Amino acid sequence: MAEAPLAQAPTQAPPWGRDARIIALIGTGHCLSHFYMLCLPPLFLVWRDEFGVSFAELGLAVALMSAVTAALQTPVGFLVDRFGARPFLVGGTLLMALSISGMAFAPGYWAILLLAITSGVGNSVIHPADYAILGASIDKSRMGRAFALHTFTGNLGFAFGPPVVAALLLVMDWRSALLILGLLGVPVAGLIMWQGRILRDQAKPKDRGAQPTGRELLLSRPILLFFGFFLLSGMASSAIQAFSITVLGKLWGMPVAVASLALTGYMAGATGGTLVGGWLADRSRRHFALIVVPTLVAATLVTALGTVPMAEWLVPPVALLAGLALGASRTPRDVMLKEAVPPGQMGKVFGFVSSGLPLGQAITPVPFGFLIDLGLAALVLPLAAALLVGSLFCMGSAAGAARQARAAALPAE
Repeated sequence: MAEAPLAQAPTQAPPWGRDARIIALIGTGHCLSHFYMLCLPPLFLVWRDEFGVSFAELGLAVALMSAVTAALQTPVGFLVDRFGARPFLVGGTLLMALSISGMAFAPGYWAILLLAITSGVGNSVIHPADYAILGASIDKSRMGRAFALHTFTGNLGFAFGPPVVAALLLVMDWRSALLILGLLGVPVAGLIMWQGRILRDQAKPKDRGAQPTGRELLLSRPILLFFGFFLLSGMASSAIQAFSITVLGKLWGMPVAVASLALTGYMAGATGGTLVGGWLADRSRRHFALIVVPTLVAATLVTALGTVPMAEWLVPPVALLAGLALGASRTPRDVMLKEAVPPGQMGKVFGFVSSGLPLGQAITPVPFGFLIDLGLAALVLPLAAALLVGSLFCMGSAAGAARQARAAALPAE
């Protein structure tokens, strides 16, 4: 009798082709959303001359786009859960694309700021809609790889944004470049709409009375602890990305070129590590162990970079391994969160919890910058590692609370 489920499993799983099409559709939109978030900074020097604004005002455009995205993810998640994800995903992608194209006709910098806000509104749809669709559409046996590829495509968007814009500025003016880049999103939205039949919405719970309200769910202990994990992870990642070059230079006299290569290695490792984590998450049910072990490895290596003198040639490989370990822990994290979400609630939960990442990234730079100003650069990387370890306490408590909640719900079922 124990062998029967194993024999049935292959026939129950849909063919890879369908899941691959879904992942490609959702991943393309995700890549585009991240691309649009980093396509503006390469234009700052041009805009400074054209509009006569300061760099602080230029940074406001990116800050507004990110802040609006983070602030609206949770309310948009409620709408996704209630009305379905597909129309919001199409509309959000179109709004992002048309906002970027609209900047090509901006008569002044005030118009850039307004369009940055509308682009942020469109971008706020992506995470709650994407995770709701992936969670409902992808076979459970491939969920880890689906989430991993989703994260991977977003990182590719971040990586491609600045160099693509810089390359276009070599052959055309900035208005033409933004018009072309924005219009790229129109066929993407059309493709999502055309292929919408393969994108499933979440199944609605049969007994709504047995479900917690949205507010009760988001303020429940497990979800708040998951939010804390994302928040602390975002704080640690922001410290490493923003200050590792400066810290390595101040502590060890490392040339900027070597320190920059170390940061590049860390970022490349973190991106590739998500794919490793997705593969592992689909082959093991011990997701908490898949988070704890690589996170502790990453924390150890990050601490070593800030406390142990190393040969210059060794620093980039160590940073690469730290990024790889941290990236590998990210997909099991997403799978654990999905398993803790009640039916039909993916949008609001992923919208709320994932907003902890940009919030954490916004909190860290100023206090860690003060540490460097005070001559305490040696504390930066160890403190970032401590934040990673602290995030594990949140994740462990969240996993335990989620198990208790599921056990308490069994008698009612």
